[in-house]
Amino acid sequence: MHRSLSVICEQPSSPVTSQGPSHEREAVDLESPSESVPLLSDLEASHRTYHANGESRSEAVGKRSSRGSVKDVASRVAKSAGPLATTALSSLPAVILGTLLNVLDGISYGMIIFPAAGVFNDLGGTGVSMFFVSAIICQLIYSAGASGFAGANGSMMIEVVPFFHLIANGIADEIGEDNAHAILATTMVAFAFSSILTGLTFFLLGALRLGTLIGFFPRHILVGCIGGVGVFLVITGLTVSTRMSDDDFSLSLETFKFFVLNARNLALWLPAFGLAVLLRVITHKWEHQLIFPIYFCVIPAVFYIVVAAARLNLGDLRSSGWLFDMGTSREPWYHFYSLFDFRAVNWAAFGATLPTQFALLFFNILHPPLNVPALSVSLNHDVDTDKELVAHGYSNLVAGLIGTVPNYLVYVNTLLFYRVGGNTRVSGFMLAGTTTILLLVGTGPIAYIPVMVVGALIFVLGIDLVKEALWDTRHRVSRMEYITIASIMVVMTVWDFVMGVLFGIIVSCVFFVVQSSQRRSIRALHSGDSVMSTVRRPGAHRAYLREVSKQTTILRLQGFMFFGTITHVEQAIRQLLDETSWQRTPIRFLIVDLALVAGVDMSAAEAFMRVQRLLSGKKVVMVLCGFTIESPVGHAFRNVGLLDLDGVELFTTFNDAMEWTENIYLRAWFTAQKTEVLPVTLPGRQDDVIPFHGSVVDSPRRAALVSAGWRTIARDHFPPDDQMAPEPYNTLVRAFSPYGSIDRETYAPLIPYLTRMSVPEETILWRQDEPPDGLYIVESGILRATYRFADPTPPMVESMVPGTIAGELSALAGLERNATCVVERAAVLWKLTTENLARLEEEQPELARAFTRLILKVAKLDYDILITALATRQ
Repeated sequence: MHRSLSVICEQPSSPVTSQGPSHEREAVDLESPSESVPLLSDLEASHRTYHANGESRSEAVGKRSSRGSVKDVASRVAKSAGPLATTALSSLPAVILGTLLNVLDGISYGMIIFPAAGVFNDLGGTGVSMFFVSAIICQLIYSAGASGFAGANGSMMIEVVPFFHLIANGIADEIGEDNAHAILATTMVAFAFSSILTGLTFFLLGALRLGTLIGFFPRHILVGCIGGVGVFLVITGLTVSTRMSDDDFSLSLETFKFFVLNARNLALWLPAFGLAVLLRVITHKWEHQLIFPIYFCVIPAVFYIVVAAARLNLGDLRSSGWLFDMGTSREPWYHFYSLFDFRAVNWAAFGATLPTQFALLFFNILHPPLNVPALSVSLNHDVDTDKELVAHGYSNLVAGLIGTVPNYLVYVNTLLFYRVGGNTRVSGFMLAGTTTILLLVGTGPIAYIPVMVVGALIFVLGIDLVKEALWDTRHRVSRMEYITIASIMVVMTVWDFVMGVLFGIIVSCVFFVVQSSQRRSIRALHSGDSVMSTVRRPGAHRAYLREVSKQTTILRLQGFMFFGTITHVEQAIRQLLDETSWQRTPIRFLIVDLALVAGVDMSAAEAFMRVQRLLSGKKVVMVLCGFTIESPVGHAFRNVGLLDLDGVELFTTFNDAMEWTENIYLRAWFTAQKTEVLPVTLPGRQDDVIPFHGSVVDSPRRAALVSAGWRTIARDHFPPDDQMAPEPYNTLVRAFSPYGSIDRETYAPLIPYLTRMSVPEETILWRQDEPPDGLYIVESGILRATYRFADPTPPMVESMVPGTIAGELSALAGLERNATCVVERAAVLWKLTTENLARLEEEQPELARAFTRLILKVAKLDYDILITALATRQ
């Protein structure tokens, strides 16, 4: 029956339940008293012994008192039997249901562990025994406390069946049909090795707490593999029902005629297929967890009623294919151990199975990390996924060492087990006991099970898996993913499962590259005049920078830069340099912001080298920012030598890069002038070489720079009538003249309210959240303000150069400081204290209002730039 695969195709974020293989879900809210229900050993360990002195204390299990030891033992058993018997009685319905499910699974999937062909033709009963041994092992380990689910149901991992057929047939082909003993011995060792390999992998994943890594595997590939298993099971249902050998099945016209145009064969498989379809119709209309087991109990009863009424001979029915012909039905359950013979193992044939073994392992390890969280949600019971993986490691290691097949926690069986009261470890041990009884009874009774029952069970699971892969996903995955799912199913059916898994991985990688290449790796491409650095500059400087920054182009990238995404980036840069764009907007700097780039592969790094050669030909400087040399991006660029080239600059942040380009523009203007009355101080990195080599005076870029300088800086930077005026008047002109007329006579009364301060480097003018003490006008030097925000927002840094103001808004509003301000370079400041500001408002109200308006105009522009920087820094 369908036990766990459905969970993989569903989102485990909502409670889930199932009816056998049904995928109809309903909320489940079960209490799990498993951890509070005592086992016999727990009751004995906590038994309190009363002594002659009237004191009581816990006595260790097995400890004998000097008198009445037999009486004590009897008393313990009597006292512990009460709650234990109650728990056992309440668990009987769940145990009966669990046993019935194990019977159904054992006869349906145990029968097909071995291929029904060649030397494996009569091993159906052996497979059933191996199924039950594996189920008992994992049931005991889970119930003993290895699993966090007290009522966990374990069973053979049915998804291995297609891979087992590949392994068995491959060994037979390698050795040759004439050496049956060696084939069987090698096959048994290979099957046990798959359990050991699976167990070791589960154990390591759980012990190293790597269970969450499985979630990174593409889900649609797994769904395609599940669909391939479904097709295999449908084909197996056909071959089991008609007793067709696996070797004889092929996708051909002859096979179609064998199943459809042969009336006898059609009568054998069609009832089983019809019963599977009928069950789906019933479970679609009525929802109950007992429908599935009752349905498959009714089928044999009806079958034998018809047989008795028609007085049919069982031998004739068996020879006709209606009942299983168990030629080895009298062999004991441990008969499969006689197939082990390490001296007869063909190790070359065993080694040839390793690719299939690893494909099987790859498929096996995907299920528990997905099923366990889903079951946890369904049962409202928190468990540790890594602990469950360790439990799977133990159960599979033991199964492999004992010589049987892989196993796992069965989602659907466990859910049904809980729903009918099997939520204790006692019930789990009882289920292991009843399964052991089934094992000891042997495979003889299988000869009396109608073939249509097993065929219907296999058809049910196969149809469900195909439906999940093709129908349920039609509106849940993209077109590319759906094509991948269908393609994997086709490859698994036409070729084999290993090829299907490899094909799925390769196709997924190709689609990933294609889809990633279609994503926008350029998140922004704009001119530098739309954003400025957070340096507070005089208004004239800002007006100049606003114009000349049109020669700066900003390219912001995102994602991972590889051969699929870098092509679009390279084309965009080439378009900036083509003749039409260049005549319209020549550029001086290309700022490439890689703050949101996770990595750069070699192809992308070499593409940046090609771009740099193009930029160098146009004398454009590439300014990289958003990473460090030690970062993965930095390593990639350093490996190809990009960072060592002339015309390439690197800055940690975008703001530093913008600040550097602005400084270059300002220095270019002031250097071009023959005389400079007022020196200009620039913050940030100071480079001696200005990257304007080769530009002639009448070049478009230099002409635009000079023209902008004369319209802005030259007009306000040199007041000819007042250039010999004393400070702080010149500083007031530089700070406020772009926002209004600064008449010397009008603002002369303001000067007595200002206090001159010479402040050394690293002096803290104020701290964030302190009350304001006044505002400052910078005559010389540089200040640095740091704005700190709540985590995880990084801080923002703002510089103030000569001709700017600092601390103005908090001083005017009388509110706490919103930043910490430090003197970065020794400065001369003019301070208007809060006391003097109050005096000014009282003594010179008109002047105070005019001065406040100027301050607010300056502050408005400063904070507009700061907000823009905050909004665009990522």
